[in-house]
Amino acid sequence: MIRSFEAHTPVLGDGAWVDAQALVLGEVSLGADASVWPMAAVRGDVHRITVGARSNIQDNSTLHVTHDGPYSPGGQPLVVGDDVTVGHGVTLHACTIGDRCLIGMGSLVLDGAVLDDEVYLAAGSLVPPGKHLEGGWLYRGAPATAARPLTDDEREWLRYSAAHYVRLKNRHAAS
Repeated sequence: MIRSFEAHTPVLGDGAWVDAQALVLGEVSLGADASVWPMAAVRGDVHRITVGARSNIQDNSTLHVTHDGPYSPGGQPLVVGDDVTVGHGVTLHACTIGDRCLIGMGSLVLDGAVLDDEVYLAAGSLVPPGKHLEGGWLYRGAPATAARPLTDDEREWLRYSAAHYVRLKNRHAAS
């Protein structure tokens, strides 16, 4: 479901797809060929959410933001880069995710955290508020810590994963 909130209506880029059982609400922008899968909630009601081209937000994930208030002056948007795979049951809250990242199933990335390009975050990881993860690394744990540099094959797989979800959403959109 795509729903306006107050003065904001979600904007979908060319080929972007939202499953009928997902919610995309408010000040949200989905890039070209981005996809939002069943039961995911992308709620831009108190700040903006941007999801880049060819990124996928998988089942049961929650994307939200922080409002402008006395404890968060100016609030905090959520920015997801291009070619990002957000696994099942992930929570992204008012953080910044670079290009070609994979956020493993059940992970939590909290306010003000920044993941550079090409970060692989293992399933079930927790990225605390304000933490910065350097690109080109596998991180895991709670709190997330660097495990090792990514191999060239893993870096290529990050691109493959995003492209696979573009092909899959095209099949769903056509059926």
